[in-house]
Amino acid sequence: MAGNGPDGAQRAGGVVLGFAEEAEPWRLRSSQFPSKAGGRPAWLSQCALPSPAELRCDKCHAPCALLLQVYAPIADRERAFHRTLFVFCCRSPACYSHNDSRCFKVFRSQLPRRNEFYSYDPPPEEEPVESDVDAGVLRSGLKLCRVCGCLGPKSCSRCHSATYCSKEHQTMDWRAAHKNECAGKESSGAGGLNTFLFPEFELVTEPEDLPDNDDEQSDAPEQMRGNLSSDCGSLQNDEWEEKELEDMAMHETEDSKVFQRFKRRTAPEPHQVLRYCRGGSPLWVSAEHVPSADTIPDCACGDKRVFEFQVMPQLLNHLHVDTPDVSIDWGTLAVYSCEYSCDQGNSYWPEFIWKQDFTGAH
Repeated sequence: MAGNGPDGAQRAGGVVLGFAEEAEPWRLRSSQFPSKAGGRPAWLSQCALPSPAELRCDKCHAPCALLLQVYAPIADRERAFHRTLFVFCCRSPACYSHNDSRCFKVFRSQLPRRNEFYSYDPPPEEEPVESDVDAGVLRSGLKLCRVCGCLGPKSCSRCHSATYCSKEHQTMDWRAAHKNECAGKESSGAGGLNTFLFPEFELVTEPEDLPDNDDEQSDAPEQMRGNLSSDCGSLQNDEWEEKELEDMAMHETEDSKVFQRFKRRTAPEPHQVLRYCRGGSPLWVSAEHVPSADTIPDCACGDKRVFEFQVMPQLLNHLHVDTPDVSIDWGTLAVYSCEYSCDQGNSYWPEFIWKQDFTGAH
């Protein structure tokens, strides 16, 4: 079927890389099942969207913006014939503290091939006549926020046609455009100059081409942590200080190994913004803050979660978030999802994300 998700490419095995490219806007609509970064969400299921409360930053409690969405169907599971994971993040640089994931949210949506929202047949290769979102209203009748494109249960008290997810976005839109529109009770749905959304790009995927001599298992962080751990309880003070210095030196060496492996692995395709390998392992940027199996929480259905994809720091180059003081930043973002992609009907199911930053020693 049509679509630009990683699943088809990954069936041959290995890692699938994602690259940010410009695309015609219609190719990023829900009916085209896009993988994309920035812009408003191209919602898969057209009902039971995440609530505004679910899409607030756990640190500052402000609304989150869509960072990216990845179309990742599972070929042998009918319930996940269409399947997309959505990653949202806070727009405040102050929330991006070291190795802290609380400013990110991940949701999974999936549908069988025969569903109430999309044709059984693949989407056409040319621009469709009708849009799947008309003035911020989904096919299901749900209204969307004019600013962020998420669920918009609040409406303008004057015109009752412009809808928002929050008071913050209503105020933002009032200042940007709606104040002038509201007098004539016109609502274009565009929201004027939108400084909340990230720039929008299509995520185009291709399999990673590895050199024959690349050792996939070398410098594994789990092995490193085992090498660094020892029982030092019986050491005297002088011995402890010496051992501590040795361990620090060893850690710097191992951390350098991980970072060098990251650089070596990404060097052939330096512009990659996504690495997809469901059931595989992330490419870490540091030996620090690597999750153990016990750190990744099970899905609410009771099944364990597995690694699905990671967001690379190169995506930051496309987001225009650099500031002289503090900026949105990460080393890598690893997304984990339910191993069996459990069926939750038409709802959007929360998944897990792990933020790892550079150690600052490189």
